[in-house]
Amino acid sequence: MSMEAYNQAKKIILSNAELSDFVGPRSRELIIQAEEKLGLKFTGSYLDFLLSFGAGNFGSQEIFGIISSDFENSSVPDAIWYTLTERRESNLPNNLLIIHDTGSDEVFCLDFNKIDNNEPKVVSFLLGVDLDKQKYEIIANDFGDFLLDLVKREL
Repeated sequence: MSMEAYNQAKKIILSNAELSDFVGPRSRELIIQAEEKLGLKFTGSYLDFLLSFGAGNFGSQEIFGIISSDFENSSVPDAIWYTLTERRESNLPNNLLIIHDTGSDEVFCLDFNKIDNNEPKVVSFLLGVDLDKQKYEIIANDFGDFLLDLVKREL
């Protein structure tokens, strides 16, 4: 189902250029650098998102991805920089990649320990909350479902 939802979301993004503000396609080389830096392997719909859009926002909804190879000196919507920062500052587990900030202390992450058909689940993580108190609530079954829900909210 996921690629179907993702392709639907992609179509919405591409046909609403006035709402779209993305850095643009990222190269395979850059994606591999990011994977090595994080110790994660991007797959499925999120990988396609990086190859197609990179990072950015649709309306007021920001979707984190890859901006440049300077992972240390960046800012949102750079998922690599943000994830590395929160690994240092909030004890963010290494299996999580932050893809969206809700604007409170809650971030949504791809959970690379929960993968179904190449698609990591999207879970919530509360910054500043002890790991043993985290609920890791599943927000979406995969990035495609998550993205479709996000873009539909902006239409």
